[in-house]
Order: sequence, then C-alpha cells, then structure tokens
Amino acid sequence: MFSLAQKSALVTGAGSGIGKAIAEQFAFSGATVHLIDLNQEALSQTQASISAGGGTAYIYPCNVAQQESVAAVIENVLSNTGRIDILVNAAGIAHIGKLETTTEEDLDRVYAVNVKGVYQMMKAVISTMTAQNKGVILNIASIASSVGLADRFAYSMSKGAVLTMTLSVAKDYIAQGIRCNCISPARVHTPFVDGFLAKNYPGREAEMFEKLSKTQPIGRMAEPKEVAALSLYLCSDEAGFLTGCDYPIDGGFIKLNS
Repeated sequence: MFSLAQKSALVTGAGSGIGKAIAEQFAFSGATVHLIDLNQEALSQTQASISAGGGTAYIYPCNVAQQESVAAVIENVLSNTGRIDILVNAAGIAHIGKLETTTEEDLDRVYAVNVKGVYQMMKAVISTMTAQNKGVILNIASIASSVGLADRFAYSMSKGAVLTMTLSVAKDYIAQGIRCNCISPARVHTPFVDGFLAKNYPGREAEMFEKLSKTQPIGRMAEPKEVAALSLYLCSDEAGFLTGCDYPIDGGFIKLNS
C-alpha cells in the first residue's frame, strides 16, 4: 500500500525540515522526486540522501515567489519526466510579531513565500494536471490557519490563506480529477526550531525546548517524518476519495486545549 511507483512528485522547501522529510519519504516509496528550494547546497544534501537510499531525485534551485523561475522549473520537470502527478507545497517562512510589531516589509516577505509561492506553484502545474485528468496537490498549512496564536499575525494570515486556497482549488478542479488537501502541523522539531532557540534563548535551549513541547497536550513536538507519513497517504492512490480537507497533525492542540 501507499506506493508512489512511477509517480512524478514536486516538493518545495525540500532542502530541510518537513519538505526534506516528505521528499525522502516519497522517493523511498517509489516516486521520482523533483526537489525545489532556494538553497542549492541544502538541495544537494537532500538529493544525496535520496540517492544513497536508492531513490531518484532532481534538484531545482528556485525562488517560488518568482513566476519566471517557477515556470522554468516546471519546463525542466516536464522535460525530465513528462508528467507531474503530485505537488507538495512545503516551502514557508515564519515571523514572530503581533499587528503593531509587524512592519509592511515583514508582511510582504511572509506573503511572498507562504502565499504567493503556493499560488505560483499551483498555477504552474494545474494545466498539466488538467491535461492528464489526474493530479494531487498537498499544501502545508498550520494550526495557525484555524486557531489564534499569540505573536503570529503575519504567519497566521499566510497560513489562513493556504487553507482557503486549498479549498478553492479542490472545488474548482474536482471534475478534472485533481485532488487538493492540506496538512496543518502544530510545532514540529525542525532545524528552524533549534536555530530559533539558539538565537533567542542562548544557554536555555533545553529548558525552552521542553516548554514549547509541553504546549501540545501530547507532550512533545512532532517529528518531520510523522508529517511525511501523513503526506504519503494523502498523495497516494489509497486516498483517492479525499479532497478539500484540512488534516491537523497537532498532538491534540486544537481540540484538547480548548
């Protein structure tokens, strides 16, 4: 079950964290994976990991907020594999701040990657998927899409947009055989978390990591591979009856913290 053999999958944000875990899981499940990220060195590391495990991956350094760059990537993907079966939008950036501490530049920067980047990638693949009469799009949203989080004004705005774009695409393209869902993680232990703690709480990293972990009822952060496992299911043929849904993977945060 959940084989992606002979599938061609694009994963943005594939250089680290959730995107990297999804790309590796897809490759090890049989897909040819196209790795997209701004950081070429990180892409090469993900590609090396996939190759070491016997998988196949291509790398495409790209700013997902730039339409011309995205179009060039899609052209290259199609020349390499001839089709696009799966798109996972995992690229994203964070921002800490409430309304009055969020500058216009902050808002524009978050919007460019988290909203416009998702739009650019979906728009770039939709004609190919429509011509195939089949395709799967999976967007990485956040619990911030659905609940209020303190000091996350711009980030919450962007992830709310990811959720509603998901629902819109799911409705508009269901007749073309295209499924579109999103996953909403709570805190996930990624290199971003470690970097955030080192920068903001030097010498107190372990203490603050434990504190952040305990904000989820289950008592810990998710691991990227757990998000990847859910992504594998949602992008597999076994999930063929699922579209237009948001799937929290949050250790009970939304339901059990209320």
